[in-house]
Amino acid sequence: MSDDTSAESAEDLLDRHSVARELARFTHRTAEADGLRAAAVAVALGGAPGDRRMLLTKRPTRLRAHPGQYALPGGGVDPGESAMQACLRELHEELGISAGSADVLGRLDDYVTRSGYVITPFVVWVGDYSSTLRPNEDEVSEVFEVTVDELDVDAQFVSIPESSRPVIRWPYRTGSIHAPTGAIVHQFREVAMHGRHTRVADFEQPVFAWR
Repeated sequence: MSDDTSAESAEDLLDRHSVARELARFTHRTAEADGLRAAAVAVALGGAPGDRRMLLTKRPTRLRAHPGQYALPGGGVDPGESAMQACLRELHEELGISAGSADVLGRLDDYVTRSGYVITPFVVWVGDYSSTLRPNEDEVSEVFEVTVDELDVDAQFVSIPESSRPVIRWPYRTGSIHAPTGAIVHQFREVAMHGRHTRVADFEQPVFAWR
């Protein structure tokens, strides 16, 4: 896919084969994990034909870590499992959706968080999930089905006095979602939807996410 997607419909931007093709052309970067905790998240794509979506969650406010924040399905990598295995396990635990390694279309760059994690994002095809989506109330307070038009928007970059790096924000509905989720979604849009090999590791998180 070239940078010019005008010949394609918006729906084609989340076509399974198109996304897999663009991710196959992308060389992801890994981050040094010494002293940091490993985590993995899923950019989960699916929905009915003609109505493709990306699944986004909101964390319950009662959770100790990052309460009430938007997130991609995912979590920590357990001893003895790979990042991909952790991603697929967490997808099932949080949303009830079962996917296998054959459903993983590719991966994006690792993102190192201020709170001490190295997050590895995988793009996972979940098909028509309407009959299997069962959010775990202990980990998910709400699920959002993000449309192609909501994904395909320009990120915002904001300067803050606490860092020399710009904070990245993904505009979503009536608000904005910051890094790491915002950074991962932005890279997915750039790489998988438009074939632009954009890096996001140097974009900052807001100060409230540093803990």
